[in-house]
Amino acid sequence: MKAVQVTGAHELAIIEKEKPVISEANQVLVKVKMVGICGSDMHIYHGTNPLATLPRIIGHEVTGQVEEIGADVTGLAVGDKVVIEPIESCGKCYACRTGRTNVCSKLEVYGVHLEGGMQEYVAMPDYLVHKVSQDLDWKESVLVEPFTIGAQATWRGNVKKGDTVLITGAGPIGLCCLKMAKAKGATCIITDLSDDRLEFAKSWGGDVTINAIKEDVKEQVFDLTNGEGANIVIDAVCIPKTLEDAIEIVSPAGYVVVLGFDEKPSSIPQLPITKKEITIVGSRLQTNKFPEVIQLFNEKTFGIEDMVTHQFPVEKIKEAISLIENSPNDIRKVVITF
Repeated sequence: MKAVQVTGAHELAIIEKEKPVISEANQVLVKVKMVGICGSDMHIYHGTNPLATLPRIIGHEVTGQVEEIGADVTGLAVGDKVVIEPIESCGKCYACRTGRTNVCSKLEVYGVHLEGGMQEYVAMPDYLVHKVSQDLDWKESVLVEPFTIGAQATWRGNVKKGDTVLITGAGPIGLCCLKMAKAKGATCIITDLSDDRLEFAKSWGGDVTINAIKEDVKEQVFDLTNGEGANIVIDAVCIPKTLEDAIEIVSPAGYVVVLGFDEKPSSIPQLPITKKEITIVGSRLQTNKFPEVIQLFNEKTFGIEDMVTHQFPVEKIKEAISLIENSPNDIRKVVITF
């Protein structure tokens, strides 16, 4: 069967490997239908993901169909449409004991530390395979995993009905955060450097959009909030300036959610953190967010049909990568089909 493997920086190939077989009673064999290309996949391809080990079959945004189940599997049946939860945890460390398996001290992520889902078949333990409605299109179900990232970020930021949320960055993850924050009843301000991306964010429920090149984000947010600032700032850009600005823009008693990292350190003064008693939190992957997101998707009222802008057969993976590299403002989500 075919699989997409990264062997080094800018070195990617379609390889042939043996089709997996069920070797444990709790395993599920899934025929992969569609895999989203994530920013972390691109970082692995570019050689800039410090967590990945190579060679590696990439891909963690996976949807497919159950082809076979192990003897002990219940709740899943052959033919079910499913999505894959791409993390393994030890269940014993402090993080796991406190319900934060996404930051397990021995965390392993499929497509980063373990072989990912960009291959024709995967054999997974049943606890990582989630059933979704048969009514969902593959271009919808493939989005479940990235939307769990948005669910985690809004949970970490304690987003509630009536809150004002500032989201920096209207890329795929920023858009997922936008939808999840709107689902919780928040008013959402979203920034980007692209008018096209901001226009789409507006169509997806963004209450106010700000082009960070043309407008002063801090001035606009303070004007919109009568000087209070945003109650939650979700930084989906994660360069030193966006984090520094978030500390200034967030309201007293507010939250700053950091969704990524940059090689350069930020310069953050301590005074506003203490004076406003800001809560600054990281947000990585997700914990127990698949059921929440799947329910929203299954209800078919979430409105995510336009997220996937391009799809390529696996044989054209290099064309897909090139599109993402050369035309980032023309895409939202690029997917690979099997």
